[in-house]
Amino acid sequence: MLQLFNLLVPVNGESSYKLYMTLSVVMIVLMGVAALTAIILVLMQPSNSSGIDALGGSSETFFGKNKGKSIEAKMKKWTWICLTVLIIFSIAFYILQLESIWT
Repeated sequence: MLQLFNLLVPVNGESSYKLYMTLSVVMIVLMGVAALTAIILVLMQPSNSSGIDALGGSSETFFGKNKGKSIEAKMKKWTWICLTVLIIFSIAFYILQLESIWT
């Protein structure tokens, strides 16, 4: 695993190397947490198609529909937040790899 990080290292000094490694590990861990959270949230969301329920003609009450939609809306909102955080950390990690920052 350490050899993998050494391929990405754009720094030469000891103090810069420690800072680089610390920031890299923190960014990778945060990206992993954001990605796993987004995956879990997407898997927990119900599908948009009504499927076999449309054949039976089952109806829900007004409150049941709104409760479900509010939970779905919250899950969708948190999914977008997790994906946005993942994008921001990915861009920051890319910028961290630029050699001009460390020289």
